[in-house]
Amino acid sequence: MPNNPLIPQFPEPIWRAGVGLPTFETMTEDQNVDVAIIGGGITGITTAYLLTQSGQNVALIDAGSIINGTTGHTTAKITAQHDLIYDELIQHIGEVRAKQYYQSNTEAIQFIQKIINENNIDCNFKNEDAYLYATTKASKQKLQKEYDAYRKLGIDGDMVDQIPFDIPVEAALVMKNQAQFHPLRYLLPLIEKVKTNGAKMFENTTAVDVETGSKPKVVTRNGFKINCNHVVVASHFPFFEGRGFYFARMYADRSYAIAIKSEKQYPGGMYLSVDQPKRSLRTTTFNDEEYILVGGENHKTGHGVNTIKHYEALEDWAQTTLGVREYPFRWSTQDLTTIDKIPYIGKISSKYDNIYVATGFKKWGMTSSAVAAQLITDLITKGLSPYTDLYTPSRFYTDPGLKNLVVQNADVAGHFVSGKVGLAHKKLKDLAKDEGAVVKVNGKRAGAYRDENDCLHLVDTTCTHMGCETEWNSGDRTWDCPCHGSRFAIDGTVVEGPAEKPLGNVQLED
Repeated sequence: MPNNPLIPQFPEPIWRAGVGLPTFETMTEDQNVDVAIIGGGITGITTAYLLTQSGQNVALIDAGSIINGTTGHTTAKITAQHDLIYDELIQHIGEVRAKQYYQSNTEAIQFIQKIINENNIDCNFKNEDAYLYATTKASKQKLQKEYDAYRKLGIDGDMVDQIPFDIPVEAALVMKNQAQFHPLRYLLPLIEKVKTNGAKMFENTTAVDVETGSKPKVVTRNGFKINCNHVVVASHFPFFEGRGFYFARMYADRSYAIAIKSEKQYPGGMYLSVDQPKRSLRTTTFNDEEYILVGGENHKTGHGVNTIKHYEALEDWAQTTLGVREYPFRWSTQDLTTIDKIPYIGKISSKYDNIYVATGFKKWGMTSSAVAAQLITDLITKGLSPYTDLYTPSRFYTDPGLKNLVVQNADVAGHFVSGKVGLAHKKLKDLAKDEGAVVKVNGKRAGAYRDENDCLHLVDTTCTHMGCETEWNSGDRTWDCPCHGSRFAIDGTVVEGPAEKPLGNVQLED
């Protein structure tokens, strides 16, 4: 680990700083409700808000903190500009459905703004124009195709020649009147509304199975059940897949963010590069001071180099582009991408009519969560939604679905084999404090981390989901699976699914 006093010791999203998060009880008895929601965060809480507003009796549970997980690590953009997407959508699913995608996300922005206004929520909501910018001639051509798609779909946007930074660009594409906000300050008043409406909310309560039927039952790890009419699986990666084979139809990406104070005044707007490595820029306010959020460096989970290098790359770029006066926050996030880049929202599979899922939001979780909450609420209360067919998890578009399905699962197979035959990366005795690595213990592959107190933590590196071998993530101090994105803490406990069981412990032989 580099000895850089500018880098915080552990990742900390700026959203958590200075925000007193509520605590909830752990479920200690069976529950009887209309709807069971599995997973907190913005999707689960917003869905609970809408359902309770419509008179549904709701129980919401989360394996960890209801409000802190993926939502706490977002970049908090609310936008329908999802990178280069609309030209691709037109080619693969046609203009009608591509326009539906834009409309649903635009309505999501309006929906969030309406909730903020109706409930007088102070969450630093602000409308901003969103820009995609190209630094190469090849990417400029892609932007031109995307702009042509904007015009076909009636999207309010324009091509411009430059952006207000010291970045040499070939062109930029702007989508007008997008938004940003403070996600936790948005959710805290919603939680109070949900509780006032009678919902039951439990954290540190892990769902492990669903007993299906006309009256499904959610089974928790401690043996209690939630008896209900409908189940909503909003747990980032579905803990229950209902034979939807989600593990084979999505892949997990990690990306990184830092929050800095700059030596230069920020000109406004939200910016995302088209070229690699990805770079994004926007601002937020903390303690009445402006911070610039710099993001990028995405890679498939478990595939990155020494992950601290990604933070260093962002800092170097920020220093060159903006000038770094202070660097108090850094964090990483994990996003799931579907094989056609459209989220899976709706009935979990054609086999079940009363179990719903919301997953695969890629990097656009703030907007997609609002789409999901409205769509699922419509399905439960009305039986239909104008966007059912677009987002249904049962869909399969041959192009690009088949190609991406083959590529992703070939990659999984490759990592499964290479992980089993790979060599240990370091000798146990050579581990420094605050360092982790793959080692050999008792003649077998193991994972080791030596903490700041010189205490050694040893785990079996074999992922408990499907047997791939995890790799050490030095930036977050986790063991990450390159096959399906499961992540584990230094003691083996599950940080992120689809794995449900912890890594095994390893004991040194005398």
